[in-house]
Amino acid sequence: MLNKIIDIYKDKLIKSTQELIAIPSKKAEPKEGMPFGEEINRALVYALKRGEELGFLVGNVDGYAGFIEFGQGSETLGILAHLDVVPEGEGWTYPPFGGEIHDNKIYGRGAIDDKGPAMAALFAMKAVMESDVPVNKKVRLILGTDEESGWEDMDYYFKNQPMPDFGITPDANYPVIHAEKGIVHIELYKKFDSLSSDKSSIVSIKGGSRANMVPDSCTCYLKDQEEPLTTEGVSAHASTPDKGQNAISKMLDLLTSKELGDSDIDKFVADLNRLMGYDTTGEGLGINYSDDVSGSLTLNLGVIDVDRERGSAIIDIRFPVKYTTEEILSAIEERLNNTGIAVRVIHCQHPLYVPKDHFLVKTLSRVYREQTGQDVEPLAIGGGTYARALKTGVAFGAVFPGKAELAHQKDEYIEIDDLILNAKIYAHAIAELVK
Repeated sequence: MLNKIIDIYKDKLIKSTQELIAIPSKKAEPKEGMPFGEEINRALVYALKRGEELGFLVGNVDGYAGFIEFGQGSETLGILAHLDVVPEGEGWTYPPFGGEIHDNKIYGRGAIDDKGPAMAALFAMKAVMESDVPVNKKVRLILGTDEESGWEDMDYYFKNQPMPDFGITPDANYPVIHAEKGIVHIELYKKFDSLSSDKSSIVSIKGGSRANMVPDSCTCYLKDQEEPLTTEGVSAHASTPDKGQNAISKMLDLLTSKELGDSDIDKFVADLNRLMGYDTTGEGLGINYSDDVSGSLTLNLGVIDVDRERGSAIIDIRFPVKYTTEEILSAIEERLNNTGIAVRVIHCQHPLYVPKDHFLVKTLSRVYREQTGQDVEPLAIGGGTYARALKTGVAFGAVFPGKAELAHQKDEYIEIDDLILNAKIYAHAIAELVK
């Protein structure tokens, strides 16, 4: 019955996903009642309106987040999704905020990360509400608006709303994500002596827009040259930096090959290239750690900003669950001795680990197996999801095994068949978890 109800709502689910993708909900300057900008607020208002039209209780938590709810009982199942997106980048085949359908795929920034899955979860709730499934818990879809930046949305939300007893987030991979690496964003920075800077041929370097994206472009201006040096890369999610091509790394390599001088700027560039270069394992910084639960550490040099006064590089590090942020920082600081480069922590998330025999992991694994016929093991990932914001939570979907990982990449899409199957899987998961 749940699957039949999803099929009835198929067209509405597709249309809602398209319309939500068409809202360019990138973080922008705050406005009154819109802490992350007008477009993110427009996406939140849109999603809440869809929920209200479907017959749910909805609430807007001061523009930081929203919720859509049904059910009754003393316990709450939380489903955490987000409506904000990273910048679109360049090189798209179809408009990044068009929500267009081509070859049975809905294209656009946020299609898989995380607007399509959010709508799939919403219509899954509708299917359960319309079915004869006994609902003995509340089900609350929590819609965040700052997942791609600093999670200020969740900080505010949980200061003003109750914590679910357990939950899922449809923002990763199937079958179930039972472990997520720790995440730390750090800035490596150095102030330059003005007299020293005058000796350098480098005027400025700029590249990348977010720490959690492999940068696809970098620009450097040199003295006595009107046209800048430019390098191009291929964007990818920072949790899988080896799948992209880092434009900043290319620029550092190019500049270093030109036999840099001994100015502060030149030394900063040379040190960055020596410590990181094209490396995505952290070996140059002495942090190429690994464990038997979540695998190896990854590193992404996401942003660079250099001028005559100061150099800054922002790095995304995903570290194994058996290590700590303190161990990572200590090793990096040791490698930076005598370089004059300082470290500042911008953002930090502790690792997540839920054992495979936990009821939540076992239930979701069974639901996935029953709905797909695939018997696969729970996963550990480098991505950071809202599951970390929960007292007990795991990521569940929405990318199926063997499918392309398109989050933060150009030509992001969700296959329509996968969108519908996601909704069916989530409906059955909700039904099992609220009995």
